[in-house]
Amino acid sequence: MVKLLAVTSCPTGIAHTYMAAEALQMAANEAGVDIKVETYGSIGVENEITEEEIREAHAVIIAADTKIDKTKFDGLPILEGTVQDAIKNPKQLIEDAMKLEKTKEHVEKVHKEKDRHTQIKKGPYQHLMTGVSYMIPFVVAGGILIAISFAFGIHAADNEGTLPWALNLIGGGSAFALMIPILSGFIAYSIADRPGLVPGMIGGMLSSQIGAGFLGGIIAGFLAGYIIVLLRKWIKLPKTMEGLMPVLVLPLLSSLIVGLLMIYVIGTPVAAMNAGLSNWLDNLQEGSAIVLGLVLGLMMAFDMGGPINKAAYTFGVGTIAAGQSSSVMAAVMAAGMTPPIGIGIATLLYKRKFTKEEKEAGKAALVLGISFITEGAIPFAAADPIRVIPSLMAGSGVAGALTMLFKVKLAVPHGGVFVLPIPNAVEGVLLYTIAILVGTIITAIMVGNLKRSIE
Repeated sequence: MVKLLAVTSCPTGIAHTYMAAEALQMAANEAGVDIKVETYGSIGVENEITEEEIREAHAVIIAADTKIDKTKFDGLPILEGTVQDAIKNPKQLIEDAMKLEKTKEHVEKVHKEKDRHTQIKKGPYQHLMTGVSYMIPFVVAGGILIAISFAFGIHAADNEGTLPWALNLIGGGSAFALMIPILSGFIAYSIADRPGLVPGMIGGMLSSQIGAGFLGGIIAGFLAGYIIVLLRKWIKLPKTMEGLMPVLVLPLLSSLIVGLLMIYVIGTPVAAMNAGLSNWLDNLQEGSAIVLGLVLGLMMAFDMGGPINKAAYTFGVGTIAAGQSSSVMAAVMAAGMTPPIGIGIATLLYKRKFTKEEKEAGKAALVLGISFITEGAIPFAAADPIRVIPSLMAGSGVAGALTMLFKVKLAVPHGGVFVLPIPNAVEGVLLYTIAILVGTIITAIMVGNLKRSIE
């Protein structure tokens, strides 16, 4: 039997990663192909591929939206795609991988074509998502610890030495303080590998210190990565001195260049932009706020974990980065919970419209939805995009708009319904719950009425 290998990885490492792995395994079983899938999830690498399996394999499928180290697969034909490719069309990936040949010329050709495709089609997005994937655990852990400190009273953390003060110091003073350096560092790492970490993290820390925030951190990450790439091309040392490149030359020069650019060129205008954005959000009139909530809701449901969804989420995280309650984050989380919950409710209310497998998936979607994992709706959207995606966007748009209308604010960047009982984590818990319920009901009704009955 022909043996294939695969690697899957999404930015959050929660849902897409495992959905892609399952889709590839099911498609391989149908095709009579043996496959092993290594997953890069939020808890680390699982089902790790061994050297012996690499020697025996015919080809490798890499379905990832983050940077994957491909060096251990050298010599094997590699077929690259995104997690969406694996979820939506796994059979095509299996068929294409089967056609690859393990000849030296073919391997070189595949590498060249895939590298070119990666740089043109998804390079910057992949780099950004790599940074986001490493940042998210810091965001979640820090945000929830801050919310728990609020449970003792909104100003309880002001009393030094108390438990609320300690929780706030861990969450806000440490985890949140590391968010932007981690984001910048791993964007640079995705571009330039390990040498990018030092200038990337230094640039990110400077961005935090001078008020350039998330936008400055993203700029610092890309700047650091590409400066390392250029320095590698420009600087050629004698072989006896090449060992100085990674430990002295690259980190020193790149950190100096990135640091000076952030302080004297980039930092001031970006900080001014951030201050302007903050003032604009604070001064939004009711009508404008509702429109913003509507737009954020539509973005969250449009691609459910893709670049547009992540752009809205990152915007929400940026408004909460200072540890303050945010109406934008509230709209983003409400809109992100709505699609899978609405789908799950639809499978319960309109049983004739769904297969047995979809009804089971609907139960899982409910759990994912209340946990703020929008990806739970993807299988349904992939199976019937024309009817399902507009339904999801309608519900999420309404949920986001209502959240803004009700002036709900959220102090945490993740957690779903599990953060609602925490005192002071949500300003306006009842109205927030109503906004989410209204959005999910709209999604459920639209999906139930637009989908065709199963014959």
